[in-house]
Amino acid sequence: MSQREAEQELDALASSGLLRRLRRLDSPQGRSVKLDGQSAVLNFSSNDYLGLAHDPELIAIFQEYTARYGTGSGASRLVCGTMSAHLELEDAMAALKHTQAALTFTSGFAAATGTIPALCKKDDILILDKLCHASLIDGARLSGATLRIFPHNDLDRLEQHLDWVARKRGVDSRVLVVTESVFSMDGDTAPLAEICALKESYDAMLLVDEAHAFGVLGPSGRGLAAALGLENRIDIQMGTFSKALGLSGGYIAGSRPLIDLLINRARSFIYTTAPGPALAATIRDALDILTGTRGDALRHSLARHRDTIIPGTPSAIIPVLLGENETALQASDALLKAGFLVPAIRYPTVPRGSARLRITLSAAHQDTDVAALKTALSQIITDFASAPASISLS
Repeated sequence: MSQREAEQELDALASSGLLRRLRRLDSPQGRSVKLDGQSAVLNFSSNDYLGLAHDPELIAIFQEYTARYGTGSGASRLVCGTMSAHLELEDAMAALKHTQAALTFTSGFAAATGTIPALCKKDDILILDKLCHASLIDGARLSGATLRIFPHNDLDRLEQHLDWVARKRGVDSRVLVVTESVFSMDGDTAPLAEICALKESYDAMLLVDEAHAFGVLGPSGRGLAAALGLENRIDIQMGTFSKALGLSGGYIAGSRPLIDLLINRARSFIYTTAPGPALAATIRDALDILTGTRGDALRHSLARHRDTIIPGTPSAIIPVLLGENETALQASDALLKAGFLVPAIRYPTVPRGSARLRITLSAAHQDTDVAALKTALSQIITDFASAPASISLS
């Protein structure tokens, strides 16, 4: 692509309200942040749900393990990059998720794009919720399998796809249903019990991405599957360490044969340098925080903040649908001027015509922060929502 062609494409993005630019932070991730050297604003844009991204205890742990293990792994896991810290973390994750084994990846994106093509090939069938994360969609496309999409949380359409597969599939064809437990842009939950029943009726496998539920929902923050008592009915549990744990990386938890197969076939695992051992060891210790009394207290604070905005809301994600790209951008700018960092989310992250503000809450927020946000949002909805807003703050 020439420079002129790139400029033309950028101009087209700008004219449609879809141009994105990197936003520089001049402070650590936290309750408040500084943007481009400006005054601090309250941060309602981060996935740091438990406020651990700049936690003094985790910082000290990370420093200690860096001194012990060094800064990098030096190689991929199958060469010489598998260190004791990686294996200890994976054993801890398997125990936490009540599975036989677990495998860690450099990111949640790598977990998805490595796992799905490792399990499904061109003669297999993948059935995805329409609102699945881009990493799951990309993993599905990379697999070469036949794709079927069902409207968001539409159990009738999911069953229609499964029935079609039952009549079409070959003897050796695999069928994998893919969904999230908490959806990243809407903050709602999947009907996991019903999906489990359907996949079992039609002899399919099920992958559930718990990225936005892990650490937040369920006993000890184990996720929505644990909250519903469904862990032993889900074939592949996926998630990340980059949200509630405030660190980075992804995981897959499941049977021992599944994990051994991924070690041999998941390209995003095989062909990349292993995450630093100090990071793996810190994640292992962060799991103790997550599952202990402190984790319970943080989840309690987060739940209180959620109920302040919308009582009974299921997750830390609250969308305010505004429709048009420019409207969402203007509303986000107005909130920023008022001292709140709340991003505008636009196509292709969400469907066309459903641009929105995406509010994310953290246990690090103070009660006064959340009350002030609620007041500011009421004004934003009055000023910018041309139709009834997606949430009510009354």
